[in-house]
Amino acid sequence: MASELFGHEKGSFTGALHRRAGRFESADGGTIFLDEIGELPAEAQVALLRVLQERELERVGGNQSIPIDVGVLTATNKNLNTAVAEGMFRKDLFYRLNVFPIQLPPLRDRVDDIPLLVEYLVARYAEKAGKRIHRISKETLSLFQSYDWPGNIRELQNVIERALILSEGETFSVDTSWLTPATPRSAEARAPLTADLVGREKAMIENALRQAQGLVSGPTGAAARLGVPRQTLESKIRKLGIDRHRFKTS
Repeated sequence: MASELFGHEKGSFTGALHRRAGRFESADGGTIFLDEIGELPAEAQVALLRVLQERELERVGGNQSIPIDVGVLTATNKNLNTAVAEGMFRKDLFYRLNVFPIQLPPLRDRVDDIPLLVEYLVARYAEKAGKRIHRISKETLSLFQSYDWPGNIRELQNVIERALILSEGETFSVDTSWLTPATPRSAEARAPLTADLVGREKAMIENALRQAQGLVSGPTGAAARLGVPRQTLESKIRKLGIDRHRFKTS
């Protein structure tokens, strides 16, 4: 990982036959995107923190400090606050990276975006497959908007590409059996767990509102205390029927 990110000198390890610049050195003057940052090994976290703080790096096996000027974008599907609390992710690295956080809700919470995404992806994969698509089935759009999308955008991409490979006409449509959710064992077995989780979630939100004196947004608001976007928390409050005004002080 260190060699990939920061490069290595010739002979620094078995197979290092030539000097090699790493990703950061190659991105000097530009921007680097680090996906799945939550999976970074502990030793690589230390090295990355040093590079971010000192704005210089050393190749593996080298002793020369190389100055760099790189913008860093990172992404993860993990809850890094939890990873920090469990000791799986360095707190100092988390705060170094968390300068301008952007939280993207899952696709199932953005159903209004689905038609635009479908239109774009159909055009993209139709060109790749050499197909001519002029219409998108309304039934397929409705199916897409009612599906839960556990695999998010990647699953949507795969379904669309698969459908286009098999399509023979000019109307894009998808076999409904592809998106049939797994049948739950029984509603009775699911109900107690669901009720318990809803009750815990409601209690957590009410406790955060109590501490924030009914305030949702802002640095001291309930959303910040819970580590969730304001819009997400407001949606939860409405869904759970919580009266946040009763937590306000006079």
